[in-house]
Amino acid sequence: MKKNRSMPLERMVRLAVKNLSQYKLRAVLTMLGIIFGVCSVVAMLSVGEGANQEIQEKIQRMGSQNILIESVQPPQNENETDSTMNRIASYGLTYEDAVACQSYVPNLKSITQLKVLRFNVQFGARSLQTDVIATTPGYFDVQKHRRLRGRFLSSLDAKEGRAVCVIGSRLARTLFAGSDPVDQTILIENDAYLVVGIVGDVAQTEITVENELWLEGENQNIYIPLQTYRQKNGDLFIEQIEGNQRIEQIELHQLILGIDKQEHVPAAVDALRKMLRQRHKKEDYSIVVPLELIRQARETRRLFNIVLGSIAAISLIVGGIGIMNIMLATVSERTREIGIRRALGAHRRDIVLQFLMETLLMSISGGVIGLVFGAIIPMIISSLTNVKTVLTFPAFVVAFSVSVTVSVVFGIYPARRAAMMDPIEALRHE
Repeated sequence: MKKNRSMPLERMVRLAVKNLSQYKLRAVLTMLGIIFGVCSVVAMLSVGEGANQEIQEKIQRMGSQNILIESVQPPQNENETDSTMNRIASYGLTYEDAVACQSYVPNLKSITQLKVLRFNVQFGARSLQTDVIATTPGYFDVQKHRRLRGRFLSSLDAKEGRAVCVIGSRLARTLFAGSDPVDQTILIENDAYLVVGIVGDVAQTEITVENELWLEGENQNIYIPLQTYRQKNGDLFIEQIEGNQRIEQIELHQLILGIDKQEHVPAAVDALRKMLRQRHKKEDYSIVVPLELIRQARETRRLFNIVLGSIAAISLIVGGIGIMNIMLATVSERTREIGIRRALGAHRRDIVLQFLMETLLMSISGGVIGLVFGAIIPMIISSLTNVKTVLTFPAFVVAFSVSVTVSVVFGIYPARRAAMMDPIEALRHE
């Protein structure tokens, strides 16, 4: 006896397209669940990836081989009253701490000292308040700032206490209104400083248009030699708070320790914590380890992606249920057709494959449309807001493959139900 051959794939696809075209509105409405599901998966993952990269970039700028120590004001005792506002508050890191780090911290490659203050800066008629960072020349190497014009602070500037400064690109733009700031003199709290260079963050560039200087970037800081600031101002900082005068004595606001290798950072942190506990009676400091922050950010990213993916997957499951519901209705409406095909010799496998093909066409079409919208929406979000979004190839692959898989899984039951019909009963169906 000659076996019946299965229906060719090409004919099966044409038949599926023909059947779906008879119920265009129903097919479109069914595909909407898949479209929204795929779109939400891609959009959510792109927003999550953008947020993760932004955090990673900020942490990476600190340096994975660096350890940051900051001065922190210790908690105020309950016995202290408002009269203490007129006293000198002395706390935080000291120059002796910097010297001790060189002896106690293993594998130390560099140490950078900082004072971070906020002063009024003036050039001609223009003035504004900004952060002034008094530091040592190695700061620019540690923080990986890019030189845009002129030079960085030098060891000779620090040794001789020269009144020179390097300014950020945004400050150069706002304070000098397009003219070249290098070799100009500015006033920092009435002290004159010569501008010797301009710096920006890592990926910044210099553009010259019509012989005028235009600098891209958001760096608005001023950098001066630490030794120069100490000679001019010492270590006392006076601040007026609601009519009271508060005087703070902080020798160093921050220390940046550079370790020779990334794998040596944990041991250096342990030694540093032990040393600072011995030297400080109060916990007037905090330690920030970028390497630990990077690891935490990666773990947070993994959990964030799982949550976003789970939320978006719900939309795909809802779309799959919609496909199953529509296909069940279609099977009921086409009962007589199924009976005729079975009577003419179609196998149960042919019936299953025919209904699965229709399901597959809807899921693939909906998935492709969803990918298109999923790529457009993050672009709209980035253009309308400051939220960074990043489209990644794995997001497209995951969204599309999950949508097709969910649709096929939910389409199996209606297809099997159609195939299991009794041909005689199906022919009797009206």
